[in-house]
Amino acid sequence: MTAGIFRVCLVVVTAIINHPILFPWENATIPENEEEIIHKMRAHQEKLQLEQLRLEAELARLEEEKEPPKQAAEDGQQQNEGRLAWDLWSTLCMIIFLMIELWRQDYLDGIPPDSPGEEDDLHSPRITFQGISLPDKVTLSHFYERCIRGTTGDAVRTREFVEGFVDDLLEALRSVCNRDADMEVEDFIGVGSAYENWRVDKPVLCDLFVPFTPPEPYRFRPEVWCASKSVPLDLRGYGQIRVGWVNEGSANCICGKAKLGEDLLCLLHSKDNKIRPSSEREDLLCFKDSPFLDMDQVMKWFQTALTRAWQRISRKYEFDLAFGHLDTPGSLKIKFRSGKFIPFNLIPVVQCEDSDLYFVSHFPRGRPVGAPASSTHWFLSFAVYERHFLKMITKALPENACHLSCLQIASFLLTKQNRLTGISGLSSYHLKTALLHLLLAQPASDWRSEHLESRLNDLLCFLEKSLLEKKLYHFFVGNQKVPDTMGIPEVFRQAEPLNLFCPFVLQRSLYQKTVDSFYEMLKNASTLISEYSLHIPADHSSSLQKRTLS
Repeated sequence: MTAGIFRVCLVVVTAIINHPILFPWENATIPENEEEIIHKMRAHQEKLQLEQLRLEAELARLEEEKEPPKQAAEDGQQQNEGRLAWDLWSTLCMIIFLMIELWRQDYLDGIPPDSPGEEDDLHSPRITFQGISLPDKVTLSHFYERCIRGTTGDAVRTREFVEGFVDDLLEALRSVCNRDADMEVEDFIGVGSAYENWRVDKPVLCDLFVPFTPPEPYRFRPEVWCASKSVPLDLRGYGQIRVGWVNEGSANCICGKAKLGEDLLCLLHSKDNKIRPSSEREDLLCFKDSPFLDMDQVMKWFQTALTRAWQRISRKYEFDLAFGHLDTPGSLKIKFRSGKFIPFNLIPVVQCEDSDLYFVSHFPRGRPVGAPASSTHWFLSFAVYERHFLKMITKALPENACHLSCLQIASFLLTKQNRLTGISGLSSYHLKTALLHLLLAQPASDWRSEHLESRLNDLLCFLEKSLLEKKLYHFFVGNQKVPDTMGIPEVFRQAEPLNLFCPFVLQRSLYQKTVDSFYEMLKNASTLISEYSLHIPADHSSSLQKRTLS
């Protein structure tokens, strides 16, 4: 009897240890129905019974060899009693385990399989993009022809006018600056949507980079974030600009501290190339008691220089020039007597070594989310490379490809939504980044004009997935898929990928607002596009439909 009870306890302990509800394994799965559970339990019981019978037979054989026949008979009787007890306990345990398993099945059925935790749960309903239908390709073509195509033509004329005026303005700026003491301004560089041919907003706004360099014998030495091993999250994508001498090793040269006389000449520095004392670093637009270039100082200098330059050439023009915003000195506005105006942005930038990367002094449309408060950390812009990539990829795509049309429609929807619900954490730059990733991921034939509806769906789905995962990586930083012909510096190609949605991880309220605004934009997209597509002549509509379906 004692041996039987021991065996029963052993089976119970073994079953408890192997039961998934008490000691779950990593790869344990829940059976789908009760019949499968019963079948497995019966198979397990039969296996245990066979093992128990084998052990009993082995024990009986050993006992028969050691004990007399009478004792063997008594043991056989005890074994029969133990077997009956074993059968009773085994049946009872199986019933208990079966009831526990059935209860667990009912309990788990009441829990949603993919319910997120409280930390990731949003108050707004999670509407999947597949549940929202966008207009068909005929309506999208009508909308594009009516609301967007005309804007592209206006952008070309506006660019030509602004470029001619800015050339004259910068030439006047160079003439009013002291070449021995002030910064030297170089030719402007057109960047942004107006130069990438996907600008939608009216009036057309041109963004122009204006590189500048320090006077001799000084030079700018950029320090990027990816050159350091440990950088805070809010400083990734930014860098500092150290102001140093051309020959950094000659900082202790005695020609800057002693009078050598007229007959002696320093071999490192010419007569007109004297080193300034460190107390004059503020004249080089550096932060106080720091060798790093200060954005606030640069903005003040640039605003003053532009004002003086305009005063010199204002008599030549029959319009006025005014600053658009006080906090962005490069935001200018040409005002005509008729009341019309043309805005544009002049952005002083510093070139990063010999590449097409530029450190941006200020943001014409406001500081981005998560930007550092320090005035010595400059945002590193890849705008020139982005323009080159779009120009290169357009040559490889079919004629009249729909990639820019997708970006224009998505940007139009985002702009209208921002006017309804306010600015969120989503910007047109995020839309462009998503498009650049899709251009590399999909074959060129998928971007034909007749695939506009499908590609727009892909763009919005990609953006939705990135928002829900809080991950949208920079297109160039750490992206090994970018062609080598782009000439991206190796330090950025090998760097850790830069997540543009990193601020959403730290700012939950901003993330909540952005997701709500995005889904609201998706729900309003069909109605908004349909309303702007109304009042199209019937003959024009039929011709568009034939061209779209052909």
